[in-house]
Amino acid sequence: MKVRAPVDGQRVSGHRHRAGKSRAGLLLGAAVLLVESPSNTTTAQAQSALPPVTVEAPVQRPKPARASDSPQRRTQAAARQRSRNAATPAAPTISERAAAAAAAQQAAKLGYRAMPSSTTLRSGASPLDTSQAVNIVPEQVLKDQLPRNIDDALINVSGITQTNTLAGSQDAVIRRGFGDNRDGSIMRNGMPLVQGRSFNPAVESVEVLKGPASLLYGIMDPGGIVNTISKRPELYQHGSVTLLGSAFSASKTGADGLLDVTGPIGDQGLAYRFIGYGVSEDYWRNFGRHREMLVAPSLAWYGQDTTVQLNYEHREFIYPFDRGTAFNPVTKAPLVVPPTRRLDEPFNNTWGTSDLMQASIEHRFNQDWKLYAGYSYNTETFSANQLRISNLNFTTGVETRSNDGTQGSLSNASYGTSYVSGSFWLGNMRNEVVFGGDGQYRTIYRDALIRQATPAINVYNPVYGLVGPGTTVSNPDSAQTDKLGQWSLFVQDTLHLTERFALVGGVRYMDYDQIAGRGRAIFYTNTNVSQDKVLPLGGAIFKLTDEISLYASYTESLKPNSTIAPVGTVIGSNVAPEEGVSYETGVKFDLNKRISGTLAVYDLDKKNVQTFKTVSANVVEVHTVGRARSRGVELDVTGRLSDSWALIGSYGYTDARVTASEDKSLYGMKLQNVALNTASLYLVYDFGTALPGQLRLGGGARYVGDRPGDAINSFFLPSYVVADIFATYETKYQTTPVIYQLNVKNLFDTVYYPSAVNNLNVAIGDARRVSLSATVKF
Repeated sequence: MKVRAPVDGQRVSGHRHRAGKSRAGLLLGAAVLLVESPSNTTTAQAQSALPPVTVEAPVQRPKPARASDSPQRRTQAAARQRSRNAATPAAPTISERAAAAAAAQQAAKLGYRAMPSSTTLRSGASPLDTSQAVNIVPEQVLKDQLPRNIDDALINVSGITQTNTLAGSQDAVIRRGFGDNRDGSIMRNGMPLVQGRSFNPAVESVEVLKGPASLLYGIMDPGGIVNTISKRPELYQHGSVTLLGSAFSASKTGADGLLDVTGPIGDQGLAYRFIGYGVSEDYWRNFGRHREMLVAPSLAWYGQDTTVQLNYEHREFIYPFDRGTAFNPVTKAPLVVPPTRRLDEPFNNTWGTSDLMQASIEHRFNQDWKLYAGYSYNTETFSANQLRISNLNFTTGVETRSNDGTQGSLSNASYGTSYVSGSFWLGNMRNEVVFGGDGQYRTIYRDALIRQATPAINVYNPVYGLVGPGTTVSNPDSAQTDKLGQWSLFVQDTLHLTERFALVGGVRYMDYDQIAGRGRAIFYTNTNVSQDKVLPLGGAIFKLTDEISLYASYTESLKPNSTIAPVGTVIGSNVAPEEGVSYETGVKFDLNKRISGTLAVYDLDKKNVQTFKTVSANVVEVHTVGRARSRGVELDVTGRLSDSWALIGSYGYTDARVTASEDKSLYGMKLQNVALNTASLYLVYDFGTALPGQLRLGGGARYVGDRPGDAINSFFLPSYVVADIFATYETKYQTTPVIYQLNVKNLFDTVYYPSAVNNLNVAIGDARRVSLSATVKF
């Protein structure tokens, strides 16, 4: 039997030995066809729109005629044979089509081909046809590098540094000079998260929309959003089991286990996926342990015009609550103790659970118009113990500490959005439009705040275990509450004046309310805001060729000022919100559908930055006279250099500083934790079929320049370079594919400091970690 499929006028053929396996041969032919055809479709698109496949039935050899055969019998047999030859074989099943599409995409993934999700830009537009920078960390990069949190994954993206992670318990990402933990910028499938850590094995890829994104996402810092994309159910049966062992040193070891299985339910487009994950490993410093469990089931239905997605994640965790080390304010150097030595106690941990539920539906009305609606509910509860450093004598080593803690912290976010996207012609001009609305209600609550005095310790000769967790609840500091509600309407239009030139315009109307304060016995309202705002967007796109485009944009952002701390007055509607304005221009390219990237230049200004002024010993006032700006250049490249070489690289120049402040000590200061220069480059070499199995070797390094460790720039964190390497080897045990992978992170065991809260709370980057894993695919 011969399987043939047309591709741009050519035909790909293969031969079978047995005619009884028509569908297997059909699948093989379709897979070969798709692998050889360039593709940038998403998995769901490929499953619903696969290329046609033509199957020719085999020409069977007639048996020699026997003397006893009558002419009539021979005539009837010939007629039956012609009927069989003319019969059309069974069309490929949905599962076979999905498997063929996956085979096609695998080659693109190995080449670090960036495949953006439509949820980031609220449309299916190509990055070349948009007026803002979108940087993608593809699925295969995450598989190769094995990042352990979102900060680790984003080392591949320009202009990003870490800020206060709340002792390692929160995502804290600075984009283009702005950002903080719990700033609302971390998304899952385009919908906001409140859980502390957003990255886990249920995430397939990570995308960053740079600059003010309030037109599409509402209340937001001006640096941009980080969108984590979920792994989705697929319509062909497959799965994998991975076991991983790791070691920071001979005595600091750990183990991970991952199950990922997906496939169809019936033959009507319904599919499931189940991801289960567990980790237990020693912390690399002198005490602490990380344990985590994830259960993530999901369902999807892929109809002819409609796709429905349902996903759920339940997570339980315990992390070391580690504030790091300290920097000497006189010498500006780190405390002279081994980097493994902690300054707190073994009970310093944070523990809790998080749950995420999301549902979405996408319906295509016709070739031009589609509807998307999504709902997300995310909640996290946690508690934490910490010995907070309040003072340190760097000469004697005497450290003063407060035995603090948090009990009964609860965060949740309920969010819904619906929008329509499509295109229409106005005269001779094509319009690509997206319009819709969204609403969100978010609560951050901390029930009991513990504040308790505790004996000092000498950091040069520490004796641990002499104190236990604190128990004294401070009522004035407890019941910390921050509630935010907002609803919005938005519209954006890309007007194609010619085939090469387009203008982009959009507007969002937003109405929001926020209340915040604290106090258990007596609750003090410190923020009570109710406002609305109109935010515009403008841009232009000029396509030099089908593979290169120039763009320029004007965007705005908005974020209400608020505080849970008493400041003498209530922040009300008379206090202006933080507002960001960005001008950006650059060039985007997607060359031969192999390598893509963006070169961007931007100028971002943020006004009404909240500052505090001490009026007297017991009176603090809040003012919004602060102003900060960030200017920079960013370059991001990812893709395949050749059939063997793939890369992902970035460079960012970020000049971010205070340009106005009532506190004169802040004027002209560089923004905390923002590096003037960042860079990364990771290369992978694929040996292809040169060996019995498939061997891939890769490695690279990231550079982060020096950064101010506090707002007044009293000390700086030194620059650093951290190198990583990996190797994967895929082979078969009998007929079962097996992948072995070796990763070495922080190859040279570099001691580095990624962020700081102040000179007494400076984070230390992880030491060298070696991991070896085995994955069995089925």
